[in-house]
Amino acid sequence: MTKFSLSLLCAILLYTGPLSNIFANAIDIKGSIVKIYTVANQPNYQEPWNTSSSQFSGSGSIIEGNKVLTNAHVIANSTFLEVKRYGQTKRYGAEVEAVSHDADLAILTLEDEAFFDGATPLTLGDLPTTQEEVIVYGFPTGGDTLSVTKGVVSRIEHQSYAHSSEYMLSVQIDAAINPGNSGGPVIHNGKISGVVMQGLRGADNIGYMVPTTTVKHFFKDMEDGKYDGFPDIGIIVQDMENPSSRKKFKLTEDQTGVLAYKILFNSPAIDAIKPGDIITAIDGHKIANDGTVEFRPKEYTSFGYYIDNHQIGDTLNIDLIRNSKPLNVDFKLTTTSKDFWLVQREQYDKFPRYFIYGGFVFTPVTKNYVNSGMSFFSSSSDLSKLLDEYPSKEKKEAVVLAQVLASKNNKGYHNLYDWLVEKVNGKTFNNFDEFHAIFKNADKEFITLENNDGYKVIIDRQVAIDENASILERYHIESAQSHDLQPKAEEKESNIAVKTKPVIDESLQNRPSALPTKKVQDKIEAGINLHPTQEKLGMLNHL
Repeated sequence: MTKFSLSLLCAILLYTGPLSNIFANAIDIKGSIVKIYTVANQPNYQEPWNTSSSQFSGSGSIIEGNKVLTNAHVIANSTFLEVKRYGQTKRYGAEVEAVSHDADLAILTLEDEAFFDGATPLTLGDLPTTQEEVIVYGFPTGGDTLSVTKGVVSRIEHQSYAHSSEYMLSVQIDAAINPGNSGGPVIHNGKISGVVMQGLRGADNIGYMVPTTTVKHFFKDMEDGKYDGFPDIGIIVQDMENPSSRKKFKLTEDQTGVLAYKILFNSPAIDAIKPGDIITAIDGHKIANDGTVEFRPKEYTSFGYYIDNHQIGDTLNIDLIRNSKPLNVDFKLTTTSKDFWLVQREQYDKFPRYFIYGGFVFTPVTKNYVNSGMSFFSSSSDLSKLLDEYPSKEKKEAVVLAQVLASKNNKGYHNLYDWLVEKVNGKTFNNFDEFHAIFKNADKEFITLENNDGYKVIIDRQVAIDENASILERYHIESAQSHDLQPKAEEKESNIAVKTKPVIDESLQNRPSALPTKKVQDKIEAGINLHPTQEKLGMLNHL
């Protein structure tokens, strides 16, 4: 009995040391977790002169340099930010120092650095491995105090980011995470291994974090004080798993890769890679026939991994096979994914561009606009199809007649909305700026718009100009155009947006009403942003 008691006591004493250290580390980590309170001014893409205000909260962590790391979607479109540390009641004003909407990351600074007194900044760790245990800290919905949940790393691979639609490396974890966890740290071995960003709709305990490899890329990018983004090479490829395809291109069993079948006109690889080339390796890393690369022993993800790891301005090295002959080429990385979409992906921290001409409301087609309402009456609408199209030298941006503010002189067109404009006065246009310039410089009696089917909208130029002011007054719209299109003399006097509701003309009563904004983007229907909990009228609602 004595020996047993002594042995047990020794075991307890031996265990007390590391247990106290673990407990102390947990206290230090908790002291570095913050809750972020955001007031945001949300644009209205269906009525681009309007905005709405919303309030919500998210999570973050204190890092070196007296800064706070969080998600971009926690602070997107923000007009006022406050943060509060765990264990404290005072809120401190904060500002956005840097943001990567692509990677859903943001860095905040504090107006009063007393906020950081006594805090131990968290440091970035390495990419964890599957089945390793992680701990999630944050302030999710369901309560006001700090939440701590535990889980394991389930898988590591490329996923679509709900905030930006970018396809980047992501880490799946099974720890319980909910709206409001966004921006909080995922801890492994006492260091940040990732930042919570999104969950999977309708699934239990499937959440995703931005890995530290991506966080470190963001930090390095910002060393010069300017955000450049993640490089993209503008090459469209297909896998080479089909036996007939491999036979046609005379590939041996050992030769693997992907077929480049389209090189976009503005690709930095336009002179290095040709349609029909088989890309076999990136920076010496072999590409499998399914388009994946081994980023760690026995672990595979999209070959884009080795492009994402580079910074803008780096040189990329490519091994390829052309006409059955191996070649090695390299080129400078100068472009991002934004350069390769006809319809720009999600945009934040800016208001939509527009102009009103005789009651006709024109705006560029963006993903924000497509997701904002009316176009979702039909999943096969022309606007939805544009999401998968690439720009060309002749067409870099699409323009839509968003709606018609009814008046007697635009009668007959009152029910037009989401109407894609292909030609003006019989000619195509390159982008929204060129489209606007055509109206601004027009000198003929009529302006004729056409869509793809040849349907025409005829606008009497002088009548539209004369009537525009009265239409704006009737619909309580302060400016006929977005701030960027206003003449310099008017910029200081005109507001970008007004918050009043437009008067509804009786002729619009039969027009279909707008659908609510779609929160989850089309290519990631299953994914949801673990966007901060929204606080309206004292109620907490999921976004």
